Amino acid sequence: MSSEQLFYDVWIEEALRTVIERALTFAKKNGLPGDHHFYITFKTGDIGVEVPAYIRTEHPDEMTIVIQHQFDNLTVTNKSFSVTLRFKGKPEQLVIPFSAITSFADPSVNFGLQLKTMALDEDEVFSTHDPENQDLERSLAQYVPTTSSEEAENEAPPKSGEVITLDAFRNKRP
Repeated sequence: MSSEQLFYDVWIEEALRTVIERALTFAKKNGLPGDHHFYITFKTGDIGVEVPAYIRTEHPDEMTIVIQHQFDNLTVTNKSFSVTLRFKGKPEQLVIPFSAITSFADPSVNFGLQLKTMALDEDEVFSTHDPENQDLERSLAQYVPTTSSEEAENEAPPKSGEVITLDAFRNKRP
């Protein structure tokens, strides 16, 4: 793996997870104004996810929670958040690392994020220039698409980058 490769896809995922962290931090400090509410989908089997066993049994792969009117004990760190929600009438504490989140939405403002890759620690990404760091190179290889030489010959030329506009998600002010 080239030590000069830039990991834009990983950095974008990290930035998007920061948006989620900020939204949850805002909700913790100020509550949810107006009709704002969050749909958060996460991988229940990811490292660091803490959910009661019966919930993990019902949702072995992925689960969506709603943070709106009835939630308590919302705590947010830079790596995860925890919240108490009611399941079958019983309060349950959930701990969800941001790296386990696969989607986040606030339908009240038509805002949504789809997350596809697992974020890497900043130290790991910036330490890729170390030739002795072979474990990191192997873990980063999952983000680099691979093709066989036959597929490469039949493959169309790579697309150039796309610019994504966020205007649809911005509040229009008079």
